[in-house]
Amino acid sequence: MPRTIRLTPSLIRAAACLGIATLTLTACGSGSGSDSAGDGSGSVKVGLITKTDTNPFFVKMKEGAEKAAEDSGAQLITSAGKFDGDNAGQVTAIENMVAAGVKGILITPSDSKAIVPALEKARAKGVLVIALDSPTDPESAVDALFATDNLRAGEMIGAYAKASMKGRTAKIATLDLAPGVAVGVQRHNGFLKGFGIGEKDPAIVCSQDTGGDQAKGQTAMENCLQKAPGINVVYTINEPAALGAYTALKAKGREKDVLIVSVDGGCTGTQAVKDGKIAATSQQYPLKMAAEGVGAVVKYAKDGKKATGYTDTGVSLVTDKAQAGVASKDTVYGLDNCWG
Repeated sequence: MPRTIRLTPSLIRAAACLGIATLTLTACGSGSGSDSAGDGSGSVKVGLITKTDTNPFFVKMKEGAEKAAEDSGAQLITSAGKFDGDNAGQVTAIENMVAAGVKGILITPSDSKAIVPALEKARAKGVLVIALDSPTDPESAVDALFATDNLRAGEMIGAYAKASMKGRTAKIATLDLAPGVAVGVQRHNGFLKGFGIGEKDPAIVCSQDTGGDQAKGQTAMENCLQKAPGINVVYTINEPAALGAYTALKAKGREKDVLIVSVDGGCTGTQAVKDGKIAATSQQYPLKMAAEGVGAVVKYAKDGKKATGYTDTGVSLVTDKAQAGVASKDTVYGLDNCWG
């Protein structure tokens, strides 16, 4: 039975002293035919590197990769950064996985630019590299991208917010991620497109960065309410930021008359939609990203055909207050398909 190997700091140190073979021992059968892993085990080694191993999104992604590896008889080697933005940790993980003989690496890049040289080295050694969830910069630094269409995710909640306002004058706060981060930019731009406004539209009365953090989302909302007390629509980069905004609004007695829309589809966020704290969210599917990524690596090991380009892993608008002309699913569906 294949098993997952976690590249922990202690294992990495052991590898440096004793050789990376220490990390590649498996409980797999010997198999027959060609050795696709490169170490005589006959199983396909697949690497998964996430931004962190604590965020529920990445926990679910790992679960999806583990299930797909088990189903296909592959061996999964996993690692993660110590924190979101730990590029050095991801570079080390890439190097160790290449030395371990992986056929492919799935990665959610913490730094879309800084990770590129390490990925290029891996690809030069014949390793298939697939980005999950977040693109690299440039996107051509990997063989393929399996991810949510974040522009579309933002567009869906923008269209929903527009329909919900029913012609009323909108005063919008955007609680964003951070400057230059592709996922945040795409969701923000998608929201504006869906709402039918441009970046300089006077309907946008406040914009603040939150880093996707709940506490920072609350602070950002408090700042926006001081600047523009009449805010009636809030776009948030993700559900933690949305819940922070809700807390700030509730403290002002405004939680009932301000529309909050978001992106992610985690179980906590989807429950918040059911509870009426968030009006709607665009749900993405990390388990599917990872499962399809593992499948692509196994296929490459078998027939040498590399996955290429962008694969959309889907997104659904989840709300219990459907709007005419905007396709959506209810929270029963959302909670059945959430993560975290």
